[in-house]
Amino acid sequence: MRALMVDHTRGTALRVGEAEPPRPGPSQVLVKVDAFSLNYGEIVTARELPDGAIPGWEAAGHVVEAARDGSGPPVGTPVITLDEANGWAEYRVADTAMIGVVPRDADLGGVSTIPVAANSALRALRRIGPILGRTVMVTGATGGVGRYAVQLARMGGATVVAVTGSAAPYADELRSLGAAEVVSRPSEYAGSVYGVVECVGGALLVEAFDLLERDGVLVALGHVAPEPESFPPGALIAGPARHNRSIVTFHQLDGAPLPPDLSWLSERVAMGDLTPSVAWRGSWHRVDEAIDRLLTRTLHGKAVVEVGRTEADGSIRPTSGA
Repeated sequence: MRALMVDHTRGTALRVGEAEPPRPGPSQVLVKVDAFSLNYGEIVTARELPDGAIPGWEAAGHVVEAARDGSGPPVGTPVITLDEANGWAEYRVADTAMIGVVPRDADLGGVSTIPVAANSALRALRRIGPILGRTVMVTGATGGVGRYAVQLARMGGATVVAVTGSAAPYADELRSLGAAEVVSRPSEYAGSVYGVVECVGGALLVEAFDLLERDGVLVALGHVAPEPESFPPGALIAGPARHNRSIVTFHQLDGAPLPPDLSWLSERVAMGDLTPSVAWRGSWHRVDEAIDRLLTRTLHGKAVVEVGRTEADGSIRPTSGA
Protein backbone atom coordinates (compact mmCIF):
# COMPACT_ATOMS: atom_id res chain seq x y z
CA MET A 1 0.00 0.00 0.00
CA ARG A 2 1.03 3.62 -0.40
CA ALA A 3 1.84 5.61 2.73
CA LEU A 4 3.29 8.96 3.71
CA MET A 5 6.27 7.86 5.77
CA VAL A 6 9.23 9.34 7.58
CA ASP A 7 12.39 9.80 5.51
CA HIS A 8 15.05 12.02 7.08
CA THR A 9 16.91 12.36 3.77
CA ARG A 10 14.08 14.58 2.52
CA GLY A 11 13.77 18.26 3.36
CA THR A 12 10.28 17.68 4.72
CA ALA A 13 11.38 14.43 6.45
CA LEU A 14 8.41 12.76 4.75
CA ARG A 15 7.86 10.94 1.46
CA VAL A 16 5.20 8.85 -0.24
CA GLY A 17 6.35 5.23 -0.47
CA GLU A 18 5.26 1.60 -0.24
CA ALA A 19 4.55 -0.21 3.04
CA GLU A 20 3.10 -3.51 4.14
CA PRO A 21 -0.67 -3.36 4.78
CA PRO A 22 -1.57 -3.62 8.48
CA ARG A 23 -3.24 -6.62 10.04
CA PRO A 24 -6.09 -5.95 12.47
CA GLY A 25 -6.32 -7.51 15.92
CA PRO A 26 -9.50 -9.00 17.41
CA SER A 27 -10.98 -5.66 18.50
CA GLN A 28 -9.83 -3.70 15.47
CA VAL A 29 -11.33 -2.95 12.07
CA LEU A 30 -9.41 -2.62 8.83
CA VAL A 31 -10.26 0.66 7.11
CA LYS A 32 -9.63 1.58 3.49
CA VAL A 33 -8.74 5.25 3.84
CA ASP A 34 -10.49 7.77 1.60
CA ALA A 35 -8.86 10.85 3.12
CA PHE A 36 -6.56 11.87 5.94
CA SER A 37 -5.67 15.28 7.33
CA LEU A 38 -2.41 16.93 8.30
CA ASN A 39 -1.67 19.62 10.84
CA TYR A 40 1.40 21.46 12.10
CA GLY A 41 1.81 19.49 15.32
CA GLU A 42 1.74 16.11 13.59
CA ILE A 43 4.42 17.10 11.08
CA VAL A 44 6.73 18.42 13.79
CA THR A 45 6.21 15.26 15.84
CA ALA A 46 6.81 13.06 12.78
CA ARG A 47 10.35 14.41 12.47
CA GLU A 48 11.20 12.72 15.77
CA LEU A 49 10.19 9.26 14.47
CA PRO A 50 12.53 6.74 12.83
CA ASP A 51 12.76 6.30 9.07
CA GLY A 52 9.94 4.19 7.68
CA ALA A 53 7.45 5.09 10.42
CA ILE A 54 3.97 6.05 9.25
CA PRO A 55 2.58 9.01 11.23
CA GLY A 56 -1.00 10.24 11.20
CA TRP A 57 -3.58 10.76 13.90
CA GLU A 58 -6.80 11.01 11.90
CA ALA A 59 -8.21 9.37 8.80
CA ALA A 60 -11.63 8.68 7.32
CA GLY A 61 -12.69 5.78 5.12
CA HIS A 62 -14.75 2.59 4.92
CA VAL A 63 -14.53 -0.62 6.93
CA VAL A 64 -13.28 -3.46 4.72
CA GLU A 65 -12.75 -6.00 7.51
CA ALA A 66 -14.90 -6.02 10.65
CA ALA A 67 -13.54 -6.71 14.15
CA ARG A 68 -13.36 -10.42 14.89
CA ASP A 69 -14.70 -9.96 18.42
CA GLY A 70 -17.96 -8.53 17.09
CA SER A 71 -17.39 -5.02 18.34
CA GLY A 72 -17.63 -2.07 16.01
CA PRO A 73 -19.44 -1.49 12.73
CA PRO A 74 -19.84 -3.96 9.84
CA VAL A 75 -18.04 -4.00 6.50
CA GLY A 76 -18.96 -1.06 4.28
CA THR A 77 -19.57 1.42 7.09
CA PRO A 78 -17.98 4.86 6.64
CA VAL A 79 -15.95 5.72 9.73
CA ILE A 80 -13.66 8.33 11.21
CA THR A 81 -10.61 7.05 13.08
CA LEU A 82 -8.20 8.43 15.67
CA ASP A 83 -4.89 7.06 16.92
CA GLU A 84 -1.37 8.28 17.57
CA ALA A 85 0.12 6.86 14.34
CA ASN A 86 -0.43 5.03 11.02
CA GLY A 87 -3.18 7.26 9.63
CA TRP A 88 -1.33 8.54 6.55
CA ALA A 89 -1.78 5.43 4.42
CA GLU A 90 -4.20 3.65 2.09
CA TYR A 91 -5.19 1.21 4.84
CA ARG A 92 -5.40 1.64 8.60
CA VAL A 93 -6.31 -0.59 11.50
CA ALA A 94 -8.34 1.10 14.19
CA ASP A 95 -9.51 0.02 17.62
CA THR A 96 -13.30 -0.01 17.73
CA ALA A 97 -13.12 2.12 20.89
CA MET A 98 -11.50 4.91 18.86
CA ILE A 99 -13.74 5.26 15.81
CA GLY A 100 -16.95 7.08 14.99
CA VAL A 101 -19.62 6.12 12.47
CA VAL A 102 -20.05 8.66 9.68
CA PRO A 103 -23.29 9.39 7.77
CA ARG A 104 -23.15 7.76 4.36
CA ASP A 105 -23.57 11.00 2.43
CA ALA A 106 -20.83 12.86 4.32
CA ASP A 107 -17.75 14.35 2.69
CA LEU A 108 -15.00 12.14 4.09
CA GLY A 109 -12.36 14.73 3.30
CA GLY A 110 -14.06 17.24 5.56
CA VAL A 111 -14.82 14.60 8.17
CA SER A 112 -11.14 13.62 8.33
CA THR A 113 -10.40 16.92 10.11
CA ILE A 114 -12.65 16.07 13.06
CA PRO A 115 -10.78 13.80 15.53
CA VAL A 116 -7.97 16.13 16.61
CA ALA A 117 -9.36 19.58 15.83
CA ALA A 118 -13.10 19.32 16.43
CA ASN A 119 -12.87 16.86 19.29
CA SER A 120 -10.21 18.99 21.01
CA ALA A 121 -12.47 22.01 20.71
CA LEU A 122 -15.48 20.08 21.99
CA ARG A 123 -13.67 18.74 25.04
CA ALA A 124 -12.07 22.10 25.79
CA LEU A 125 -15.49 23.74 25.90
CA ARG A 126 -16.74 20.99 28.21
CA ARG A 127 -13.82 21.69 30.55
CA ILE A 128 -14.88 25.34 30.69
CA GLY A 129 -18.37 24.30 31.79
CA PRO A 130 -21.80 25.72 30.90
CA ILE A 131 -21.32 28.54 28.38
CA LEU A 132 -24.90 29.50 27.56
CA GLY A 133 -25.13 33.29 27.90
CA ARG A 134 -21.43 33.66 28.68
CA THR A 135 -18.45 35.02 26.74
CA VAL A 136 -15.80 32.63 25.42
CA MET A 137 -12.53 33.68 23.79
CA VAL A 138 -10.77 31.51 21.19
CA THR A 139 -7.13 32.23 20.38
CA GLY A 140 -5.59 30.95 17.17
CA ALA A 141 -9.10 31.19 15.76
CA THR A 142 -8.10 30.65 12.12
CA GLY A 143 -6.42 27.32 12.90
CA GLY A 144 -7.99 23.87 12.77
CA VAL A 145 -8.99 23.74 16.43
CA GLY A 146 -9.83 27.43 16.55
CA ARG A 147 -12.36 27.37 13.73
CA TYR A 148 -14.20 24.45 15.27
CA ALA A 149 -14.06 26.07 18.72
CA VAL A 150 -15.67 29.26 17.40
CA GLN A 151 -18.52 27.28 15.85
CA LEU A 152 -19.09 24.94 18.79
CA ALA A 153 -18.96 27.76 21.34
CA ARG A 154 -21.58 29.69 19.38
CA MET A 155 -23.65 26.50 19.06
CA GLY A 156 -23.45 26.17 22.85
CA GLY A 157 -24.93 29.63 23.36
CA ALA A 158 -21.78 31.65 24.03
CA THR A 159 -20.81 35.07 22.79
CA VAL A 160 -17.56 34.32 20.98
CA VAL A 161 -14.48 36.55 20.80
CA ALA A 162 -12.07 35.29 18.13
CA VAL A 163 -8.38 36.13 18.35
CA THR A 164 -6.15 35.91 15.28
CA GLY A 165 -3.01 37.67 14.17
CA SER A 166 -4.67 37.95 10.74
CA ALA A 167 -7.76 39.78 11.97
CA ALA A 168 -8.34 41.97 8.92
CA PRO A 169 -8.42 39.29 6.18
CA TYR A 170 -10.28 36.72 8.28
CA ALA A 171 -12.72 38.83 10.28
CA ASP A 172 -15.68 38.29 7.95
CA GLU A 173 -15.10 34.54 7.76
CA LEU A 174 -14.81 34.19 11.54
CA ARG A 175 -18.00 36.19 12.03
CA SER A 176 -19.75 33.90 9.56
CA LEU A 177 -18.65 30.96 11.73
CA GLY A 178 -20.11 32.53 14.87
CA ALA A 179 -17.68 35.11 16.25
CA ALA A 180 -19.30 38.25 17.65
CA GLU A 181 -15.98 40.10 17.74
CA VAL A 182 -12.58 39.56 16.10
CA VAL A 183 -9.37 41.02 17.57
CA SER A 184 -5.65 40.64 16.88
CA ARG A 185 -4.73 39.76 20.47
CA PRO A 186 -6.61 39.26 23.76
CA SER A 187 -5.53 42.61 25.23
CA GLU A 188 -7.48 44.41 22.48
CA TYR A 189 -10.76 43.09 23.88
CA ALA A 190 -12.32 45.57 26.30
CA GLY A 191 -14.43 43.16 28.35
CA SER A 192 -13.96 40.07 30.48
CA VAL A 193 -14.51 36.44 29.48
CA TYR A 194 -15.77 33.36 31.29
CA GLY A 195 -13.71 30.89 29.30
CA VAL A 196 -10.77 30.70 26.91
CA VAL A 197 -9.94 28.00 24.38
CA GLU A 198 -6.24 28.79 24.09
CA CYS A 199 -4.36 27.37 21.10
CA VAL A 200 -1.27 29.59 20.87
CA GLY A 201 0.54 29.92 24.19
CA GLY A 202 3.15 32.50 25.09
CA ALA A 203 2.10 36.12 25.59
CA LEU A 204 -1.40 35.47 24.23
CA LEU A 205 -2.10 32.93 26.96
CA VAL A 206 -0.96 35.41 29.62
CA GLU A 207 -3.14 38.17 28.17
CA ALA A 208 -6.17 35.88 27.86
CA PHE A 209 -5.83 34.67 31.45
CA ASP A 210 -5.87 38.29 32.60
CA LEU A 211 -9.36 38.66 31.10
CA LEU A 212 -10.92 35.79 33.03
CA GLU A 213 -13.74 36.74 35.36
CA ARG A 214 -14.76 34.98 38.57
CA ASP A 215 -14.65 31.16 38.22
CA GLY A 216 -13.29 31.54 34.70
CA VAL A 217 -11.37 28.71 33.03
CA LEU A 218 -8.62 28.85 30.42
CA VAL A 219 -8.01 25.54 28.62
CA ALA A 220 -4.47 25.35 27.22
CA LEU A 221 -4.42 23.21 24.07
CA GLY A 222 -1.07 23.92 22.49
CA HIS A 223 2.01 26.06 22.17
CA VAL A 224 3.06 27.50 18.79
CA ALA A 225 4.20 30.89 20.08
CA PRO A 226 7.92 31.71 19.75
CA GLU A 227 8.16 32.72 23.40
CA PRO A 228 7.36 31.02 26.74
CA GLU A 229 4.52 32.00 29.05
CA SER A 230 5.83 34.68 31.41
CA PHE A 231 3.37 35.99 34.00
CA PRO A 232 4.08 39.35 35.66
CA PRO A 233 4.25 39.50 39.47
CA GLY A 234 0.81 39.18 41.04
CA ALA A 235 -0.89 37.94 37.85
CA LEU A 236 -1.92 34.66 39.49
CA ILE A 237 -3.20 36.21 42.71
CA ALA A 238 -6.98 36.34 43.05
CA GLY A 239 -8.70 39.70 43.35
CA PRO A 240 -12.16 40.77 44.56
CA ALA A 241 -13.84 40.09 41.20
CA ARG A 242 -11.53 37.33 40.00
CA HIS A 243 -11.75 34.42 42.41
CA ASN A 244 -11.11 30.80 41.46
CA ARG A 245 -9.70 31.38 38.00
CA SER A 246 -7.86 28.40 36.60
CA ILE A 247 -5.69 27.11 33.77
CA VAL A 248 -6.38 23.49 32.85
CA THR A 249 -5.21 20.93 30.31
CA PHE A 250 -6.35 17.52 29.11
CA HIS A 251 -5.34 14.70 26.78
CA GLN A 252 -7.73 13.37 24.14
CA LEU A 253 -6.68 9.77 24.69
CA ASP A 254 -7.34 9.81 28.43
CA GLY A 255 -9.85 6.98 28.31
CA ALA A 256 -12.98 9.08 27.84
CA PRO A 257 -15.33 7.42 25.31
CA LEU A 258 -14.53 8.59 21.79
CA PRO A 259 -17.14 6.93 19.50
CA PRO A 260 -20.17 9.01 20.65
CA ASP A 261 -18.36 12.32 20.22
CA LEU A 262 -16.72 11.43 16.90
CA SER A 263 -20.06 10.21 15.53
CA TRP A 264 -21.91 13.30 16.77
CA LEU A 265 -19.35 15.67 15.27
CA SER A 266 -19.47 13.76 11.97
CA GLU A 267 -23.24 14.18 11.90
CA ARG A 268 -22.91 17.92 12.49
CA VAL A 269 -20.50 18.22 9.58
CA ALA A 270 -22.72 16.10 7.32
CA MET A 271 -25.77 18.20 8.20
CA GLY A 272 -23.95 21.48 7.61
CA ASP A 273 -24.09 22.58 11.25
CA LEU A 274 -20.27 22.63 11.36
CA THR A 275 -18.00 23.84 8.56
CA PRO A 276 -14.87 21.66 8.30
CA SER A 277 -11.59 23.47 8.75
CA VAL A 278 -10.10 22.58 5.37
CA ALA A 279 -7.62 25.02 3.84
CA TRP A 280 -5.99 22.66 1.31
CA ARG A 281 -7.19 19.57 -0.53
CA GLY A 282 -5.32 17.49 -3.04
CA SER A 283 -3.69 14.19 -3.97
CA TRP A 284 -0.46 12.58 -2.80
CA HIS A 285 1.39 14.27 -5.67
CA ARG A 286 1.34 17.73 -4.09
CA VAL A 287 1.53 16.81 -0.43
CA ASP A 288 5.02 18.38 -0.07
CA GLU A 289 3.46 21.75 -0.81
CA ALA A 290 0.87 21.31 1.94
CA ILE A 291 3.56 20.20 4.40
CA ASP A 292 5.73 23.22 3.58
CA ARG A 293 2.84 25.63 4.05
CA LEU A 294 1.92 24.06 7.37
CA LEU A 295 5.50 24.25 8.63
CA THR A 296 5.84 27.89 7.58
CA ARG A 297 2.47 28.69 9.20
CA THR A 298 1.05 30.08 5.95
CA LEU A 299 -1.81 27.59 5.83
CA HIS A 300 -4.69 28.53 8.11
CA GLY A 301 -6.69 25.39 8.80
CA LYS A 302 -6.06 21.76 7.90
CA ALA A 303 -4.61 20.06 4.84
CA VAL A 304 -6.56 17.07 3.51
CA VAL A 305 -5.00 14.38 1.34
CA GLU A 306 -7.57 12.56 -0.78
CA VAL A 307 -6.13 9.08 -1.09
CA GLY A 308 -8.22 8.05 -4.09
CA ARG A 309 -7.14 10.97 -6.24
CA THR A 310 -4.61 10.05 -8.90
CA GLU A 311 -4.30 13.14 -11.11
CA ALA A 312 -0.76 14.41 -11.31
CA ASP A 313 -1.55 18.05 -10.63
CA GLY A 314 -2.98 17.36 -7.16
CA SER A 315 -4.77 20.67 -7.34
CA ILE A 316 -5.32 22.82 -4.29
CA ARG A 317 -8.98 23.27 -3.48
CA PRO A 318 -9.38 25.58 -0.47
CA THR A 319 -12.74 25.44 1.27
CA SER A 320 -11.95 27.81 4.12
CA GLY A 321 -9.12 29.93 5.32
CA ALA A 322 -6.75 29.46 2.41
